[in-house]
Amino acid sequence: MKWLRNIAGRVFAIYGLLLFVATLLIVLIPIWIISFLPDPRKTRYFLNIGRVWMGIYMPLIGCPVFRKGLGHFKKGQQYVVVCNHNSFIDVPVTTPGVPGVNKTLAKAEMAKIPLFGMLYRIGGIMVNRKDDNSRRQSFEHMHNALKMGMHMVLFPEGTRNRTGMPLKKFYDGAFILAIESQTPVIPSLLFHTKKIQVPGKFLFALPHRIDFHFLPPVDTRGLTRADLPMLKEKVFNIMWDYYTAHAKDPIVNTAPDAELA
Repeated sequence: MKWLRNIAGRVFAIYGLLLFVATLLIVLIPIWIISFLPDPRKTRYFLNIGRVWMGIYMPLIGCPVFRKGLGHFKKGQQYVVVCNHNSFIDVPVTTPGVPGVNKTLAKAEMAKIPLFGMLYRIGGIMVNRKDDNSRRQSFEHMHNALKMGMHMVLFPEGTRNRTGMPLKKFYDGAFILAIESQTPVIPSLLFHTKKIQVPGKFLFALPHRIDFHFLPPVDTRGLTRADLPMLKEKVFNIMWDYYTAHAKDPIVNTAPDAELA
């Protein structure tokens, strides 16, 4: 019945897209108004709206989000939250799902998308990865966000993981930020989003619950740039081991060494 599954997946994807646009139009005006406020108030109000919005939208599309490990966030402490990245649906799960006020890093071209781009400009720090100056400025903006009491939510894999392995190779950026700012890292993991948006299939999605788990923070106090490889490997192994212990998805390769090479 593969043909039936393909039809159902495309019908569901269209339903989810249309419902997203319809609900976006409802929240668009209040989000546009708060876009004129300074940070961190702008981002705080944006997230308040986003949490209500996604709290309604995600169950309506059959993808309720269940969080675990919220107790690892301590009041008054900022964190660099690193998360695996499997699909486009990860962003509307992580941004409202991380407790407290938070920013993420987004590609500059996302800001050019009509209507949708405004959400990225408010909730994200925009960066052109091909521009050295833009990358430097993004680090300054991320440091400022932490100083203003906001968490930074980053995907260290850089792009979506379309492999059969739990994680892709990590980039340095999130860990450089954590070391330079002496901010603890909270590893986090999303489960099942790859089942919702299957890699390689255009306009195809299926409903499934999403689990968003936060793990104990990794301290960075006293670390320097020389400790960057150690910190990155430590967080990678923590996330790999937790994923392989808790995921029900089939794993092609469970040896992390190849991904860290």
